[in-house]
Amino acid sequence: MKSILIIGLGRFGQHLCKKMVELKNEVMVIDIKEENVEAMMPFVTNAQIGDCTKIEVLKSIGVNNFDICFVCIGTNFQSSLEITSLLKENGAKYVVSKATRDIQAKFLLRNGADEVIYPDRDIAEKVAVRHSANHVFDYIEVNDEYSIFEIPVATEWVGKTIKEVNFRAKYKISILGIKTGENTKLLPMADHEFDDKEHLMVIGRIEDVERLLKKL
Repeated sequence: MKSILIIGLGRFGQHLCKKMVELKNEVMVIDIKEENVEAMMPFVTNAQIGDCTKIEVLKSIGVNNFDICFVCIGTNFQSSLEITSLLKENGAKYVVSKATRDIQAKFLLRNGADEVIYPDRDIAEKVAVRHSANHVFDYIEVNDEYSIFEIPVATEWVGKTIKEVNFRAKYKISILGIKTGENTKLLPMADHEFDDKEHLMVIGRIEDVERLLKKL
């Protein structure tokens, strides 16, 4: 369990808050709008109305006590920049700030952010990959070269084991898990027999996975 501070309760901040609580973290939220704070009060350990561009507000929170501070302000970049800087100046251990453009990310990193996230861009890229390629149910980019894909079982594999298909050697891709409905079996053994109702969670070079997808 981690101690989390979330500043800014727009749509992203609220979703982040709910998921952090679901993952059993201790969460405090703060926003300048009373209605946003009230909406999150049933979910969190502590909620506060306040303007975090004011140093006295941040000092009253004790930002150095949190494992991670998230700055989730998307509509006012100046405020996001000021809050990011003030968090670091007041001893915040790790600051994650939201950006919508590369130029914003550069300024945030220069002013104290340990990490910058692009939720809108990341979701758009994921949706684009998923819907541009056939037979992709989900997609997670690991880096510029490798990604994780959720793909169907090819007809020619059904009834055969991973070893019989010689999957890793033939396709240069590794199977991380076998998904059946809501259940996922991680790191399946070589004697696992493919079923047409399964999805495969595979990792590999993007070009190798794309080559395989063309055959499905």
